[in-house]
Amino acid sequence: MTHRMSAQDASFYFLETSNTPMHIGSLAILEQPSGGLDYEDVLRLVERRLAAVPRYRQKAREVALGLARPVWVDDRDFDITYHVRRSALPRPGSETQLHELLARLISRPLDRSRPLWEMYLVEGLAGDRCALFTKTHSALVDGDQALEIGQVLFEPTETPRVDPEELWMPEPEPSDSALLLGALAELVARPGEAVSGVRAAVGDLAATAGEALDVVGRLARTAAQSAPDSPLNAPISRNRRFAVVKADLELYRKIRARYGCTVNDVVLAVIAGALRYWLLSRGEPLTEATVVRAMVPMSVYAEDPDVPEAGREESETGPRGEVSTFLVDLPVGEPNAVVRLSHISHAGEAYSRQGRRVPARSMMRLSGFAPATMHAVGARVASGFSQRVFNLMITNAPGPQHPLYLAGARVLEMYPISPLLKNQALSVALTSYDGNVYYGLNADRDAMPDVEVLTSLLHESLEELLDASR
Repeated sequence: MTHRMSAQDASFYFLETSNTPMHIGSLAILEQPSGGLDYEDVLRLVERRLAAVPRYRQKAREVALGLARPVWVDDRDFDITYHVRRSALPRPGSETQLHELLARLISRPLDRSRPLWEMYLVEGLAGDRCALFTKTHSALVDGDQALEIGQVLFEPTETPRVDPEELWMPEPEPSDSALLLGALAELVARPGEAVSGVRAAVGDLAATAGEALDVVGRLARTAAQSAPDSPLNAPISRNRRFAVVKADLELYRKIRARYGCTVNDVVLAVIAGALRYWLLSRGEPLTEATVVRAMVPMSVYAEDPDVPEAGREESETGPRGEVSTFLVDLPVGEPNAVVRLSHISHAGEAYSRQGRRVPARSMMRLSGFAPATMHAVGARVASGFSQRVFNLMITNAPGPQHPLYLAGARVLEMYPISPLLKNQALSVALTSYDGNVYYGLNADRDAMPDVEVLTSLLHESLEELLDASR
């Protein structure tokens, strides 16, 4: 049995180049349980949970001559040890060493001859900790039929749930001629879909980003002109830098309460302030009208769709998730932090009155650490639009405000990682979890050698808003 890629799945599959690998990532910092956590524990857990994410055992097969979109087929040679890997830092491993390792792992495209995901257990981190890094191709996770694997691995209790035994037998893999005949049959039965498949094969995203078409008209009105010039936009290499920021969620809530906005508004204002001072540190000329245009896919909840909340806690049965996407001009030229927040808050209010959302229906069906899936859906939506209309992608997904565990190991920190798009030197992803906000900064190694400066400025920008609110 084969499953044809959706039009948007295919667009991500063909969008990828050696310089722009299209995988999303997630870094979890784990506290070693009393009995320890070793590679075999993680391997067994992942193997038991794969039944909940069947596409993680499937690989992509292309159709000859590009007559149809690729198909997902079972990998008859599936090898769990190829995908779940073991790495180590020289003890005691530092945060800097961990981030350098992740930068190298983020830079590598996934092997297209196998299922499009990898996982690394990184041992040797100082403080009796280890790390779990997962990267999954954006084509693999759609938030509906396919979830990100982290959503089925992390649990609210220290004792892992007992999974029923599962005997997996791969379906026979179709031959090239069978795929070709199937494509020809579809060409006769549904010629419109076949044309769409050919366009996908040559990278025509405008014709294949089907799920994003719901919001094209609204975003087109916002993006009537190209994004302003910015050092954030430059040809990028195949190498990356990775940096993180951790902040107390309660500080964001205090600013929200003081100014009557949302936590998401505060997040964007903090990023705007950090980008302002980063541009100044580079000697960039700024006027009060200078802006950085951000594409902001963020998760919202069906219970309160007009007030997205980065700190909202998931329900016991899992969040009812949707991804809401809009363009916002971050006023980096404005010297007053409160005025920057006011501009962003008003833009958010205007958007919420007319916004439409891309549903992630799987969020309603399965509990777990949903932000990883929501980040994947957000990146998919943003990537469906021309990168000429925005300078930067910022994905934001709320997480649970209680501890999670993996095979008995408590998750201490959780950092999301979104891909770099063509000619964009930085992407920012953030998730709230257990009382904190976690930023993951994915940057081009050549275009942004000073990404660590930006991490310090995020802290300073938050302090500036806190001082003003006092």
